[in-house]
Amino acid sequence: MGARAFPPMLPAMLLAGIGAATLLAFLLAGLAGAGGHVARVSLPAPVDAAALPDIRGDESLPLVVIDPGHGGHDPGASGSGFEEKNVVLGLARAVRDELEREGGVRVALTRNDDSYLLHAERYGIARRLGARLFLSIHADSAGEEDSVGGASIYTLSNRASSGAAARFAARENAADRLNGIDLNAQSDTVTGILYDLAQRRTSSQSDEVAALIRREGEGAIAFHPQDRRYAALKVLRAPDVPSVLFESGFITNAEDARRLTSPEGRERFARAIARAIRIYLAREGAAE
Repeated sequence: MGARAFPPMLPAMLLAGIGAATLLAFLLAGLAGAGGHVARVSLPAPVDAAALPDIRGDESLPLVVIDPGHGGHDPGASGSGFEEKNVVLGLARAVRDELEREGGVRVALTRNDDSYLLHAERYGIARRLGARLFLSIHADSAGEEDSVGGASIYTLSNRASSGAAARFAARENAADRLNGIDLNAQSDTVTGILYDLAQRRTSSQSDEVAALIRREGEGAIAFHPQDRRYAALKVLRAPDVPSVLFESGFITNAEDARRLTSPEGRERFARAIARAIRIYLAREGAAE
């Protein structure tokens, strides 16, 4: 099939400041009317300010990028004497070690110390490295409601699955703000639209990973009653890398905090997540 460029009036539409909804409809109409041709658009280049992490292993092996949330000046949630940034770094390292122990896959961490990264830098690392999967690990806080507990799995959607999911996304997205200033304000309407178009395929892959994590975590990970969620999370906006955010539990819940910080709990967590990742990569490899 040949490539088909979008009509020449597109730049004029952009310069005229046409609304996002109208522009998206225009682009989709171009796709629908391609008539056996493929309409191609160029995605914005990944953000490359962050240094790329070291990766061990054969370059022919599939790569998974694991992102411990928060870090540096941003501690994330706190509770039970713990800070989220430290808890999730321990979990990410445990998953990395489990995957490397079994071999057959390469793993990179977006951060392996107490450093801070913008959301775009986090998924930008996955894009720059050509990762097959991006997994961001977080933990939550329920404030004084210390009985609330359990893990949840998030994938990207412009419409949140619940009020709780929307509030969570708002808190997480705010990590890119410092003293009221958006540190990652370079994205614009056109970038967002191009990303939306490209994410059509990766969204189904992300959903598959989420389902596998839920299945393989049964009996090993304590899940929240509403364990499958969707929200407009900035960190999941890689257009060409399947991406999942795993909310590992509530550190304000004593039982969750114990599971997430004890060696035994981290080991159970890592084994379940590593199984899900391996099954996903095996399926993707067989489909190629």
